[in-house]
Amino acid sequence: MTATAPAPAPENPTAATDERLLGTSPLKRLLGRPELGSVVGALAVFVFFSLVADSFLRAGSLSTVLYASSTIGIMAVPVALLMIGGEFDLSAGVMVTTSALVSSMFSYQMTANVWVGSGVSLLVTLAIGAFNGFVLSRTKLPSFIVTLGTFLMLTGVNLGLTKLISGTVSTKSISDMDGFSSAQSVFASTLTLGGVQFKITILWWFALVALASWILLRTRAGNWIFAVGGNKDAARAVGVPVERTRIGLYMGVALGAWISGQHLLFSYDVVQSGEGVGNELIYIIAAVIGGCLITGGYGSAIGSAVGAFLFGMTSKGIVFAEWNPDWFKFFLGAMLLLATLLNAWVRKRAEATS
Repeated sequence: MTATAPAPAPENPTAATDERLLGTSPLKRLLGRPELGSVVGALAVFVFFSLVADSFLRAGSLSTVLYASSTIGIMAVPVALLMIGGEFDLSAGVMVTTSALVSSMFSYQMTANVWVGSGVSLLVTLAIGAFNGFVLSRTKLPSFIVTLGTFLMLTGVNLGLTKLISGTVSTKSISDMDGFSSAQSVFASTLTLGGVQFKITILWWFALVALASWILLRTRAGNWIFAVGGNKDAARAVGVPVERTRIGLYMGVALGAWISGQHLLFSYDVVQSGEGVGNELIYIIAAVIGGCLITGGYGSAIGSAVGAFLFGMTSKGIVFAEWNPDWFKFFLGAMLLLATLLNAWVRKRAEATS
């Protein structure tokens, strides 16, 4: 009976190691970050305005830039998550106004504490987001068609109901109603730090970026978002709840719209029913500049924050430099094209070195 000799051990133990366990170089990890292009662009814009605008680096000016960025960033974060999931929302801008109008008119007409109006507004706004996601899932229509329809309906409802209830295109003042001061402190107060005043929306913005980053990178829901955006059919085949994920993403946009709407209301006390039209494009631009792909499956919450910061720097930097503000849209379009090209180049480099 012949004994079988044991197979010799490999001369180099590391050769048998699974390649998935091998470390990734810092350069590859850096090139793989979706927000790399926007960070490079933000540094360039920051240096540029620091040189051409003497007042740009003052603490008060930077506070103004951060505030302008936060008003965009609060919405850019959930819009970025939605785009990573392969969809987008054309109703996001007018939904902010809808949120503010519901809070104001419900509180005024019912003579209720403004917090009650804010609570009703939250439910209504979340219902609009759920409606978008539900219709998209049931009809299989493109998100462009579904949210364009919602955009048009909300635009008409905002104007029609406001004129019907208030008799004008704006809401009535609620500054003397119960709960206004406390709600204003939550959504529209000013904090002083080191002698410099900062709007509380900056904290809301940072908190949403942190929450969204945690969801994307540390939870199962984050894996679902990337999977649905990458290939929804493949995601459904491996058990990902595609419809629930989409509805949740649209409700996330609605939550951001509610926060932005409450800030709008409690900052100015009254709301113009025609506001918000066109802002949805700014939110999408901020997300795209931050590294999100229109096709989905790629992007980050931090990138959307950098994109919003780029928007804030450009909009206020032009003012500090005393340039004609008519040129703002030109610079915004140029940033969008350059950031998209840079993001595409970075992604190709990352794929080539992987």
